[in-house]
Amino acid sequence: MKYGLAAVALILASIMSSGSALAHAVAEGDKGYIQEITGPNIIAFIYLGAKHMVTGYDHILFLLGVVFFLYKIKEVIIYVSLFAAGHSLTMLLGVYLNIGINAYVIDAIIALSIVYKALDNIGAFQVWFGFQPDTKAATLLFGLCHGFGLASKIQDYEISPDGLLTNLIAFNIGVEIGQVLALAAILILMGFWRLTPGFIRHAYTANIVMMFAGFLLFGYQLVGYLVS
Repeated sequence: MKYGLAAVALILASIMSSGSALAHAVAEGDKGYIQEITGPNIIAFIYLGAKHMVTGYDHILFLLGVVFFLYKIKEVIIYVSLFAAGHSLTMLLGVYLNIGINAYVIDAIIALSIVYKALDNIGAFQVWFGFQPDTKAATLLFGLCHGFGLASKIQDYEISPDGLLTNLIAFNIGVEIGQVLALAAILILMGFWRLTPGFIRHAYTANIVMMFAGFLLFGYQLVGYLVS
């Protein structure tokens, strides 16, 4: 199987094998640790932020969709920076100002962001509606949604107000470090895949698989909301 298609399939298999698809959930062990921390603890929160990003199905799938057809490093930097800016802003404000959004609802929206990006990559909006959405604006908008998703989970753990801002900034730095690591892996795989003659032929299938993963995540969140 080609590199890119294999990567998408691997992520999808991980989602399907998981007991739940709460993409922004913090591990139970980390939960207890977070609740016990008082005062600034920069290293710990950087680690937690990086861990969240590299294990976040939704972040990785959305990033994959964003860079799927970006060939110039300048374009990658622009789009990823927009996503990071939106993600950082709403994560910090959401927690610091205690802006509450139902976790299942926001995670369902995030799942649909993956569906949107997969449809955008296969040109569905131009075919169906005759227009192309502003991809930069959409990336920023969904970055804002992803940030609220993380904020909604962090709020559940009642982080100590002592050193809160410092710890949130450290957490966000960790998230961006994790994003760089995840993005580097994605770009390496995509780089090898694009060198093969089958890239264009399999690109459509990969995005269909990615869209299916988004719908799968959406279904999990919808069921979670209905039974909660």
